[in-house]
Amino acid sequence: MKLDRIDIAILATLQRSGKMSNIALAATVGLSPSPCLTRVKRLEAAGYIAGYRAELAWAKLADHIIVFTEVTLADHKREDFVRFEAEIRRVEAVVECHVVSGGYDYLLKFVARNVAHYQEIIEAILDRNLGVEKYFSYVVIKTVTAKDGVPLRFLLP
Repeated sequence: MKLDRIDIAILATLQRSGKMSNIALAATVGLSPSPCLTRVKRLEAAGYIAGYRAELAWAKLADHIIVFTEVTLADHKREDFVRFEAEIRRVEAVVECHVVSGGYDYLLKFVARNVAHYQEIIEAILDRNLGVEKYFSYVVIKTVTAKDGVPLRFLLP
């Protein structure tokens, strides 16, 4: 499926405000409601829209810290990566896990109540004997910017 400028406008708008009504979306992208809804359904069916969710204000819910952790595995056999990834998906405090190039294997993003809580979580991961050779933790002091969406107009021609 080839995306046109209206499809991209729909995606960009829904990315900013997924709760927007179809009528408001149609007005924003310059369509009437029926063709707009047809396009949204087509984008959903094609997998361009993976889902809808609410963005929560974490700071209002509870005190928390964010910790980025570099993880290096001792061995680099395929089964070592598969095992680590399967287990790390089960750790609720891990909100992101990325395979990266460079001096370490994974970059993980944790959310925890405090440093002591993070330490409990990382020790539990180490106790699982997942082949972690070393890890380095970086506690976030202040988030300068955090963008929830992808800059579609920048990425797509």
